[in-house]
Amino acid sequence: MKAAARFALLYTLAMTPSRFAPPSPVARLLGLAGLLPFVAGAAGLAMLPAPGLQAWAGTALVAYGALIASFLGGIHWGLAMQGQPPVNQRLLWGVSPSLLAWMAVLLPLGAGLLLLAVLLLACYAVDRRLYASAGLSGWLGLRLQLTGVAALSCLAGAWLSR
Repeated sequence: MKAAARFALLYTLAMTPSRFAPPSPVARLLGLAGLLPFVAGAAGLAMLPAPGLQAWAGTALVAYGALIASFLGGIHWGLAMQGQPPVNQRLLWGVSPSLLAWMAVLLPLGAGLLLLAVLLLACYAVDRRLYASAGLSGWLGLRLQLTGVAALSCLAGAWLSR
């Protein structure tokens, strides 16, 4: 099955009802605050006048993107530790974003930011399926908003760093 078809299948799987409360106002506020480094990094690449400052902003953006991708994978380890099935799939997926994000940090800036944008979108696609199986589908609306801004910031940073 081609990658695009697999993505479409994951994205369109029926959602199970949420067994847990949706994100609280505090969770929403903190999630939005977590977007500041993404937006600031992309803005720094666009607006900082000196090449050295632009490089610093790009490094900050790719490092923060890698950190967030690792965090998103870690959520699945926490769910696996609670015994949320599918445990082995959660464990395997849980380390994948960290390893791919580490590769992104080692790549040239534009390629690394492009990889992170794709990775963040892949994390959302996987979470769309695995959050639902854990009864956490109420969090997917916030996740989609956060993922959209984060991925767009990484794409903008990749484009600006060319």
